[in-house]
Amino acid sequence: MMFQWYSADAAAVHPLLVVMLAFAIDVALGDPPKVYARIPHPVAVFGGLIAFFDKKLNREQRSDRARFWRGALTTLFLVSLAVFAGYGIQWLLSQVKYGWIAGAAIASVFIAYRGLFNHVRDVARGLDVSLAEGRAAVSHIVGRDPETLDEHGVSRAAIESAAENFSDGVVGPIIWFAVLGLPGLFFCKAVNTLDSMIGHHDSTYEHFGKFAARLDDAVMAVPARIAGLLIVITAAIGIGTRGGEAWSAVIDDAEKHRSVNAGWPEAAMAGALGLALAGPRHYRDFIVDDAWMNENGRADATAEDIGRALSLYRKAGAGLAAMLLMFMALA
Repeated sequence: MMFQWYSADAAAVHPLLVVMLAFAIDVALGDPPKVYARIPHPVAVFGGLIAFFDKKLNREQRSDRARFWRGALTTLFLVSLAVFAGYGIQWLLSQVKYGWIAGAAIASVFIAYRGLFNHVRDVARGLDVSLAEGRAAVSHIVGRDPETLDEHGVSRAAIESAAENFSDGVVGPIIWFAVLGLPGLFFCKAVNTLDSMIGHHDSTYEHFGKFAARLDDAVMAVPARIAGLLIVITAAIGIGTRGGEAWSAVIDDAEKHRSVNAGWPEAAMAGALGLALAGPRHYRDFIVDDAWMNENGRADATAEDIGRALSLYRKAGAGLAAMLLMFMALA
């Protein structure tokens, strides 16, 4: 069941039209740097709230049980706050003629399609200059220690980020927005942001962030699988990519990934490009001994492979738009 936008004159607007417009605005504009140089991005504001509660409640001297419950209550409070904000904004816009256009513009801020593309492209451009430039660029999109990465490690990290964040930053927000409107979109982004900041398996967040991490697993379960399937389908019909290998990698390896969701888009991307992705990764405070996605593929990814991944990313984005149009036609 989808939400329904209403303008002030009570004329119904198809919800997927609003979703398509929001997606189109993000594709066209992304996050204009001049705007967010002057005002904070809403996700950054929410991140500041998370950091505040983290500092106040997640203290080493507390027991593991106490830290878990404080983290759970923090997550529930902040997610509820985001949902109520979404309801309030959507209600206000419903009182304004053509308020759905403003709703689409607001929603576009929380879709990361163009921003992710630009960040991953910057890694390829950085590597074309030097390894140091590539490391600096990739440090903006992954949490692992860039100083431990050679050219192949930097390239794999960028490609993995493109795959995983296609799910987390694009497919997930769009699906939740399509189904539940701004409350659903804000819910999705709140959970994703909490998971990215406190949902880590280390001594600091193992207990405080456990509830947020599990909630994110549930919230992103369907979007991650849709993202993986979109990559498989577009790889099958594209030139220079391997749909069959992408699907085989998903079937064989997705469930082996440390993340119950990230394995789907990452395995699909790995198989489609003939690469081996994921595997052991070195973060600043710990090492993740993860399984390889498409183990028999090449591990020596390059800047050229980042370009191939971005080409597939764009096609998967087009596939997502086509899926929305198909559902709009059938609804």
